[in-house]
Amino acid sequence: MQLFLIRHTTPRITAGLCYGQSDIDVAASFNEEQLQVINKLNVLKQSGVVIHAIESSPLQRCTKLAHALNSSLALPMVNEDHRLMELNFGDWELQAWDEIPRTEFDIWADDYANLAPPNGETFGALHIRAQSFIADANQRLPDANIVVVTHGGMIRAMLAEVLQIPLKRLFRFQVDCGSITQLAFNGDMPSIIRVNS
Repeated sequence: MQLFLIRHTTPRITAGLCYGQSDIDVAASFNEEQLQVINKLNVLKQSGVVIHAIESSPLQRCTKLAHALNSSLALPMVNEDHRLMELNFGDWELQAWDEIPRTEFDIWADDYANLAPPNGETFGALHIRAQSFIADANQRLPDANIVVVTHGGMIRAMLAEVLQIPLKRLFRFQVDCGSITQLAFNGDMPSIIRVNS
């Protein structure tokens, strides 16, 4: 199985706001950005890659891209999976980062793998969702190439899983909107083919 992890396109939100599981729409640049992603997938297709399925976070900034890709690839459907959602930031959702009490933020940032924002979830919980999705997809579609439209946090969690690195190092990976990260799960040793391309 190979996963082609695609981060959603630019969301329509004011810069500096915390958004995780808030259902933010896509920006006005969506049409241009989705064509860029389609072009990247066409390059992969020309190299012999056949995409068999599309999975998506149910948040609209992902589903809109997933359905555009689905039409381009002429696949029968998009499967929405709640495990692919971004981190739940709880009470911090849609707050300006610089308005979150500094002490509260610093305590969380020092151990975000194990600590949650108020009424939110830990990155450890997000990582468990990533593990569950990978195991399930590998069982259902062991020989498939799967496009997964998801979020930066989820992509980083999957990279951490493949590399078996501590979650505190997650943000060493840059994951741009519209980028593709390719993971292979063939045999006992999963591998990373490309990151943020």
